[in-house]
Amino acid sequence: MRFTINGQSYQADVDIRTSLLDLCREHLGLTGSKKGCDHGQCGACTMLVNGRRVNGCLTLAVMHQDDEIVTIEGLGSPESLHPMQAAFVRHDGYQCGYCTPGQICSAVGMLDEVKKGWPSHVSDDLSDPTFDDGEISERMSGNLCRCSAYPNIVDAIREVAASSGDAKTAPTTREPAEAGA
Repeated sequence: MRFTINGQSYQADVDIRTSLLDLCREHLGLTGSKKGCDHGQCGACTMLVNGRRVNGCLTLAVMHQDDEIVTIEGLGSPESLHPMQAAFVRHDGYQCGYCTPGQICSAVGMLDEVKKGWPSHVSDDLSDPTFDDGEISERMSGNLCRCSAYPNIVDAIREVAASSGDAKTAPTTREPAEAGA
Protein backbone atom coordinates (compact mmCIF):
# COMPACT_ATOMS: atom_id res chain seq x y z
CA MET A 1 0.00 0.00 0.00
CA ARG A 2 1.13 3.55 -0.72
CA PHE A 3 0.49 6.54 1.49
CA THR A 4 1.29 10.24 1.42
CA ILE A 5 2.01 11.40 4.95
CA ASN A 6 3.39 14.83 5.75
CA GLY A 7 4.08 15.35 2.05
CA GLN A 8 6.27 12.26 1.84
CA SER A 9 5.45 9.03 0.02
CA TYR A 10 5.52 5.79 2.01
CA GLN A 11 5.04 2.18 1.03
CA ALA A 12 3.94 -0.31 3.66
CA ASP A 13 2.94 -3.95 3.54
CA VAL A 14 0.47 -4.10 6.43
CA ASP A 15 -2.58 -6.14 7.32
CA ILE A 16 -5.74 -4.50 5.96
CA ARG A 17 -7.05 -4.33 9.55
CA THR A 18 -4.23 -1.95 10.59
CA SER A 19 -5.43 1.40 11.88
CA LEU A 20 -4.00 4.61 10.50
CA LEU A 21 -2.52 5.28 13.94
CA ASP A 22 -0.77 1.90 14.07
CA LEU A 23 0.50 2.35 10.51
CA CYS A 24 2.13 5.63 11.48
CA ARG A 25 3.45 4.59 14.88
CA GLU A 26 4.36 0.93 14.45
CA HIS A 27 5.27 0.68 10.78
CA LEU A 28 6.53 4.12 9.73
CA GLY A 29 8.12 5.42 12.93
CA LEU A 30 5.91 8.51 13.09
CA THR A 31 5.32 8.39 16.84
CA GLY A 32 4.06 11.93 17.42
CA SER A 33 0.41 10.88 17.37
CA LYS A 34 -0.33 9.05 20.60
CA LYS A 35 -2.41 6.01 21.39
CA GLY A 36 -4.45 7.10 24.37
CA CYS A 37 -7.65 5.09 24.66
CA ASP A 38 -7.66 3.25 21.29
CA HIS A 39 -11.45 3.77 21.24
CA GLY A 40 -11.80 7.27 19.74
CA GLN A 41 -12.70 8.88 23.05
CA CYS A 42 -9.60 10.91 23.95
CA GLY A 43 -8.34 12.51 20.71
CA ALA A 44 -4.64 11.87 21.42
CA CYS A 45 -4.39 10.23 17.99
CA THR A 46 -5.96 13.11 16.02
CA MET A 47 -4.47 13.59 12.55
CA LEU A 48 -5.56 15.59 9.53
CA VAL A 49 -6.76 13.64 6.51
CA ASN A 50 -7.39 15.89 3.52
CA GLY A 51 -7.53 18.75 6.03
CA ARG A 52 -10.23 17.15 8.20
CA ARG A 53 -9.72 15.97 11.78
CA VAL A 54 -9.67 12.18 12.12
CA ASN A 55 -9.10 9.87 15.06
CA GLY A 56 -6.28 7.72 13.71
CA CYS A 57 -7.21 4.82 16.00
CA LEU A 58 -10.70 4.50 14.48
CA THR A 59 -9.89 4.52 10.79
CA LEU A 60 -8.23 1.82 8.75
CA ALA A 61 -5.03 2.77 6.95
CA VAL A 62 -6.18 1.00 3.78
CA MET A 63 -8.99 3.58 3.46
CA HIS A 64 -6.52 6.44 3.09
CA GLN A 65 -4.14 5.36 0.34
CA ASP A 66 -5.05 8.30 -1.91
CA ASP A 67 -5.41 10.87 0.85
CA GLU A 68 -3.13 13.63 2.13
CA ILE A 69 -2.37 12.70 5.73
CA VAL A 70 -0.75 15.16 8.16
CA THR A 71 0.48 14.21 11.61
CA ILE A 72 2.07 16.49 14.18
CA GLU A 73 5.45 15.80 12.54
CA GLY A 74 4.16 17.42 9.35
CA LEU A 75 2.93 20.67 10.89
CA GLY A 76 6.27 22.13 11.89
CA SER A 77 9.78 21.39 13.05
CA PRO A 78 11.78 22.39 16.13
CA GLU A 79 13.47 25.06 13.99
CA SER A 80 10.22 26.31 12.44
CA LEU A 81 7.17 25.72 14.61
CA HIS A 82 3.66 25.88 13.17
CA PRO A 83 1.88 28.96 14.62
CA MET A 84 -0.34 26.67 16.72
CA GLN A 85 2.68 24.84 18.12
CA ALA A 86 4.33 28.14 19.00
CA ALA A 87 1.15 29.39 20.69
CA PHE A 88 0.90 26.20 22.76
CA VAL A 89 4.46 26.83 23.96
CA ARG A 90 3.77 30.50 24.76
CA HIS A 91 0.56 29.68 26.66
CA ASP A 92 1.84 26.53 28.40
CA GLY A 93 -0.89 24.51 26.71
CA TYR A 94 0.95 21.23 26.89
CA GLN A 95 1.71 20.35 30.56
CA CYS A 96 2.65 16.61 30.38
CA GLY A 97 2.51 16.74 26.57
CA TYR A 98 0.82 13.41 25.90
CA CYS A 99 -2.35 14.86 24.40
CA THR A 100 -0.59 17.82 22.79
CA PRO A 101 -0.03 16.39 19.28
CA GLY A 102 -3.71 15.51 19.00
CA GLN A 103 -4.77 18.83 20.53
CA ILE A 104 -2.65 20.79 18.07
CA CYS A 105 -3.76 18.80 15.00
CA SER A 106 -7.37 19.13 16.13
CA ALA A 107 -7.00 22.88 16.71
CA VAL A 108 -5.49 23.38 13.24
CA GLY A 109 -8.34 21.39 11.65
CA MET A 110 -10.91 23.20 13.75
CA LEU A 111 -9.66 26.63 12.69
CA ASP A 112 -10.02 25.52 9.08
CA GLU A 113 -13.64 24.55 9.81
CA VAL A 114 -14.23 27.99 11.31
CA LYS A 115 -12.58 29.64 8.30
CA LYS A 116 -15.01 27.75 6.06
CA GLY A 117 -17.92 29.04 8.17
CA TRP A 118 -18.99 25.66 9.52
CA PRO A 119 -21.13 26.10 12.65
CA SER A 120 -20.90 23.91 15.73
CA HIS A 121 -23.60 22.64 18.06
CA VAL A 122 -23.33 25.78 20.19
CA SER A 123 -23.23 28.35 17.37
CA ASP A 124 -25.92 30.98 17.91
CA ASP A 125 -25.72 32.19 14.31
CA LEU A 126 -25.45 29.25 11.90
CA SER A 127 -24.50 31.46 8.96
CA ASP A 128 -21.80 33.46 10.77
CA PRO A 129 -20.60 31.75 13.98
CA THR A 130 -18.80 33.88 16.56
CA PHE A 131 -15.59 32.29 17.73
CA ASP A 132 -15.73 32.50 21.52
CA ASP A 133 -14.65 30.30 24.43
CA GLY A 134 -17.86 28.24 24.17
CA GLU A 135 -17.21 27.58 20.48
CA ILE A 136 -13.62 26.57 21.13
CA SER A 137 -14.62 24.26 23.99
CA GLU A 138 -17.37 22.61 21.95
CA ARG A 139 -15.20 22.18 18.87
CA MET A 140 -12.31 20.75 20.91
CA SER A 141 -14.50 18.52 23.10
CA GLY A 142 -13.21 15.37 21.38
CA ASN A 143 -9.72 16.04 22.74
CA LEU A 144 -9.16 15.30 26.41
CA CYS A 145 -6.34 16.65 28.57
CA ARG A 146 -5.65 14.68 31.73
CA CYS A 147 -3.61 17.59 33.13
CA SER A 148 -6.51 20.04 32.65
CA ALA A 149 -4.54 22.56 30.63
CA TYR A 150 -7.80 23.58 28.94
CA PRO A 151 -7.65 27.33 29.77
CA ASN A 152 -4.14 27.54 28.29
CA ILE A 153 -5.15 25.51 25.24
CA VAL A 154 -8.10 27.86 24.65
CA ASP A 155 -5.78 30.88 24.99
CA ALA A 156 -3.38 29.40 22.42
CA ILE A 157 -6.19 28.71 19.96
CA ARG A 158 -7.69 32.18 20.46
CA GLU A 159 -4.28 33.76 19.78
CA VAL A 160 -3.82 31.90 16.50
CA ALA A 161 -7.41 32.58 15.42
CA ALA A 162 -7.05 36.30 16.17
CA SER A 163 -3.68 36.59 14.43
CA SER A 164 -4.91 34.81 11.30
CA GLY A 165 -8.04 36.96 11.04
CA ASP A 166 -9.99 33.91 9.83
CA ALA A 167 -12.44 33.87 12.72
CA LYS A 168 -14.81 36.47 14.10
CA THR A 169 -13.50 36.33 17.66
CA ALA A 170 -15.48 37.40 20.69
CA PRO A 171 -13.91 38.85 23.83
CA THR A 172 -12.65 36.23 26.26
CA THR A 173 -14.92 35.37 29.18
CA ARG A 174 -12.03 35.12 31.65
CA GLU A 175 -8.69 36.70 32.41
CA PRO A 176 -5.72 35.13 30.58
CA ALA A 177 -3.33 33.12 32.74
CA GLU A 178 -0.24 34.95 33.94
CA ALA A 179 2.94 33.85 32.19
CA GLY A 180 4.81 31.40 34.38
CA ALA A 181 1.83 30.97 36.72
